Amino acid sequence: MAAVPDPAGVDAGRDPTGVDAGRDPTGVDAGRDPTGVDAGRDPTGVDAGRADAQGYAADWARAVRRLGFVPLSAAETERLLLVHTIRLAQAVRAEPFTARPAEEVGAALVEAHLTEPQALDWTVHALGADFPRRVLAATDRPADLADRMAALQGGLAAGFARALRDRTFSQQERIARSAWQARDEVEQALRDSEARFRAVFTGAAIGIGIADVEGRIVDVNQAFADMLGYSIEELCETNVAALFHADDAVGMWELYQELVEGKHESARVEKRYHRKDGSMVWTDLAVSLIRHDDGRPRYTVAMIEDITQRYELQQRLRFQALHDPLTGLPNRTLFFETLGRVLDGAGTGQRVGVCFLDLDGFKAINDSLGHDLGDQLLVMIGHRLNACVADHGHLVARMGGDEFVILVDGGDDVDDAVAVAEAALAAVAAPVHVGDHQLAVSASVGIVQCPAEETSPSELMKAADTTLYWAKAAGRGQWAVYDPERSARDIARSALVAGLPAALDRGEFVLHYQPIVSLLEGSMLAVEALVRWEHPELGLIGPDRFIGLAEETGLIVRLGEWVLRQACHDAERWWRDFPDARLVVSVNLAARQADDPTIVETVADALHTSGLPADLLQLELTESAVMGSADEPLRSLYRLAALGVRLAVDDFGTGYSNLAYLRRLPIHCLKLAGPFVEGIRADSAADHRDERIVDALVRLAHALELWVTAEAVETGEQAERLRALRCDTGQGRFFGAPAPAGAITARLRGDVSV
Repeated sequence: MAAVPDPAGVDAGRDPTGVDAGRDPTGVDAGRDPTGVDAGRDPTGVDAGRADAQGYAADWARAVRRLGFVPLSAAETERLLLVHTIRLAQAVRAEPFTARPAEEVGAALVEAHLTEPQALDWTVHALGADFPRRVLAATDRPADLADRMAALQGGLAAGFARALRDRTFSQQERIARSAWQARDEVEQALRDSEARFRAVFTGAAIGIGIADVEGRIVDVNQAFADMLGYSIEELCETNVAALFHADDAVGMWELYQELVEGKHESARVEKRYHRKDGSMVWTDLAVSLIRHDDGRPRYTVAMIEDITQRYELQQRLRFQALHDPLTGLPNRTLFFETLGRVLDGAGTGQRVGVCFLDLDGFKAINDSLGHDLGDQLLVMIGHRLNACVADHGHLVARMGGDEFVILVDGGDDVDDAVAVAEAALAAVAAPVHVGDHQLAVSASVGIVQCPAEETSPSELMKAADTTLYWAKAAGRGQWAVYDPERSARDIARSALVAGLPAALDRGEFVLHYQPIVSLLEGSMLAVEALVRWEHPELGLIGPDRFIGLAEETGLIVRLGEWVLRQACHDAERWWRDFPDARLVVSVNLAARQADDPTIVETVADALHTSGLPADLLQLELTESAVMGSADEPLRSLYRLAALGVRLAVDDFGTGYSNLAYLRRLPIHCLKLAGPFVEGIRADSAADHRDERIVDALVRLAHALELWVTAEAVETGEQAERLRALRCDTGQGRFFGAPAPAGAITARLRGDVSV
């Protein structure tokens, strides 16, 4: 029985560079020059002014790191390849000459896990093209240098292939025979060595195929044949054009023609092939051109990896990102992408419209029958809306909550959009059987229809939102058409806009706090400050009614400063009265606040004035606020972090989701967006895709040493699943609704009735 190789390809306890642990990675004693020769001497043994082994090794290291995964650091890679450069240089000058050192270098590359096929391609090409000129001085070049270099090329390829096969298939005898056969061919046909050296890859784990410039397949390995379900003999009687997928064939043949004409040296694409049984396989295809000595194209060498599973996963993730997890309808993101394409591609005079629909009294249904039945109702309504416009090709999307939108592409006038709205209302109005309940549901629809060239996605939806408000004000089951004049009157902004500054002066705003609880211990670790407006006429108004107005008018900076100072004041009192709790207060910063040049000074003064320790204040910013107005990370974040306050990204996963800024910026916590948590339910789909997304986000955050808070935790089942996923803290009505500061004080005091 053949010996089982070490799974890493090297003996346990050995350095990943392929040398014994405890020894210098270059194979020379500590204290000596890293090239393995005495200081002051050129590593190739020739005049340093005429040879550049160090530079050649550095280029070699950069190439292999650019072309594939390398398990070593840049310095280790360069040091290892310098040793191999020296070894090859010594082999060229050795008497008697042998290509054995080159074989050992090829094997050493595999042992060090430098197995990217394109890296080997670069290595062999560079050995023949650049090595003599850069590494060997003129006086050290044997008369038969060309023969020796060709033999070294073949030897290196053969050693690489033999080691790769040993590690991959444990079929040492077959690999050795193939490698020696390839080496013999290289030594017997020096001029063809570059074009045919990859024939040793017949046992490689990825598919490799060689074709002539006419597209006729010359040779393939078994992996290639297995991938497409053919025998090697069948493929060798086939032209590559016959394997192209019908939808890719034209573009692929043009790319192939440009390659064989010498316009490109290589190409890499993701493409489809048909298997022999008719099924489809997605592949990562890398094609390189092999030339004659006179430069004429001779062969193309293709390396193909089956990425079907990865591609399907990407498609599933894209579907999840662009579709509502509850109803399966396109979500807000996909709707706006589609609307943008329609407007950008619209011709002169083409009209576009939207029907913005909101269920009447859905909150009462949710509150009385529960969220599960409410979700079932939303699913049924979504299916009905999709069915009623399916014959017309209109897009139906769920915008969130109980809001749906229908994109009416085309139509001669507003009557076409009205007809769609009436069909939607009729579909919604039919009795709905949910569980043991029969529900009578109605909806309101805002209709906007106008020439596509006169609007934009944001303007269109803003008008639709305004019109939906008109329809709701008119009563249940109504539709309203956008009226620019009425909108202009409304934009004059009502009493709320006028009353905001005075309300702030009169102290009409109050803070409520929602607990943030440890999922492991159940203790309250923090609270989020949420502002409310105690309007003298309208009563307690939620932030959804006035925060947007404050942002539009610029009052958000002043209002946000009041919230920050009041929250610090309340938190300092909790810290003083309950020092062991060390309760953190989390304050939201709007994008305009975060972008304000005085934000750092404002936060520092609020901490100083209140006496609150900086580490008990957390500032929450949305992903868009973190990136700033120019899509660049806010410079003030580092200064805020320097104060000692904690920084959190709110609603993570709904904005940029830019992983790069997470490791560059001083972020302490990620707050997972509510839609991800909503998908974690006892009745969720069998594949639990939302749960896997949350799991991935938690693992990512922990890998970056970030704290994770799940928002919108509504049920015990959600809390338990989040705890199993090792999410740190949870926030939502399951742990407590937003309440005045006194309720938090009572909770800290241990009043179980709160």
